[in-house]
Amino acid sequence: MKEAVAEERVEAGGTRRREMGMERVWLIVRSGARWLVSALHFFTVCPLLVLLALFKNPRHNDAPQRWFSRNVVRLAGARVEARMAPGFDASRTSFFVVNHTSLFDPFVLYCVVPQIIRGLELESHFKIPAYGWLMKRFGNVPVPDVRKPSDLKRMWRLTKAALDDGVSLVVFPEGKRTHDGRVGQFEDGVFRMAHHFGTPIVPVSLVGVFEWDHKGSWLLRPSKIVVHIHDTIETARLSREEIHALCERVRGIIAAPIEAHLETVRRPETGN
Repeated sequence: MKEAVAEERVEAGGTRRREMGMERVWLIVRSGARWLVSALHFFTVCPLLVLLALFKNPRHNDAPQRWFSRNVVRLAGARVEARMAPGFDASRTSFFVVNHTSLFDPFVLYCVVPQIIRGLELESHFKIPAYGWLMKRFGNVPVPDVRKPSDLKRMWRLTKAALDDGVSLVVFPEGKRTHDGRVGQFEDGVFRMAHHFGTPIVPVSLVGVFEWDHKGSWLLRPSKIVVHIHDTIETARLSREEIHALCERVRGIIAAPIEAHLETVRRPETGN
């Protein structure tokens, strides 16, 4: 009897391993196809948008850019849902402070943020074919890779010009993509700029991106992404001494729904 039970367990284990192997193969095939289709869409449409921007101000041609971003995300296998807090003021030019997980993060944001948004982006990214041309032409603000005082002054000047022109700016204050899905420590540059310019901050949580795409893996798993756009936070009346506390407060707001989501999706792995 015991031998029969043991044999059944071995057989069940072998069946499960084969099923997992087939699931892995299907995931690899599907991911490759999604990368191919999404890349073809990107490198076909992106140059057309750059060309169009030569004749028409990108700020006055928002619809094709949103269509482009939605297709990039959709073709890569994700669905996006936005949840906006009651205290989010869509009429205010703001800094959108966001956790950073995937190369797709800017496209996910552009799918749902109801404003003209651009980003603060490493200057070296402007040299990437197609993508860099698009970011430069559309008005992203270059962040110097080497932080010389003259380069930082130029960044602050360009940031102020964009805000004065009514363009909200997206910032990833972690400075790099997460390795484990959790929100890392924030650099305080955007908070110092927000305080200096008196510009409000909008914390944004990208939930579910890590399960879809993340650093260290090229696989694309079908996922639902929920973008939490939190209450707008005023900065004009803050003192310099309060900047660090503001940084930690915003990080906590962004991290809360992400931690709740990770606890849910990882609970089966721990057996709890």
